[in-house]
Amino acid sequence: MRIEVRFQGDVAILSLDGRFLAGGDGPYLRQKVKDLIDAGVRHMVINFEGVPYIDSTGLGFLAGSRITTQNAGAKLVLTRVNEHVKNILDNVRLTQFFDLAPDEAAAVRWLKGHKSSVAAAADPPSAMPSNEKL
Repeated sequence: MRIEVRFQGDVAILSLDGRFLAGGDGPYLRQKVKDLIDAGVRHMVINFEGVPYIDSTGLGFLAGSRITTQNAGAKLVLTRVNEHVKNILDNVRLTQFFDLAPDEAAAVRWLKGHKSSVAAAADPPSAMPSNEKL
């Protein structure tokens, strides 16, 4: 799996490309998230558009990345999660622990509103209607 990191203002966007499998993928993602947090980043979007498949080990490391961001006081939003990955998250009851947005723009808007005030973020991304390709 390949991870491209770019910034939109102070929001780090991590675009994943490839199958998210056991082995090096999970630790690689978690290290990228940790490195960004260590650099002071507090708002991240993980774009799953290029991820056709994730296995249980990948899910574990994704959950670990969420805990890492939460413990650092950072916010993490997943976007462009395809039906397969969403079903796996649902099946292992992890969906409830992630904020999901239909696209990067919605995720960034939510994060920017969230840091301005809690009232501005009354609707978390997971409550937004999804316009993903399924």
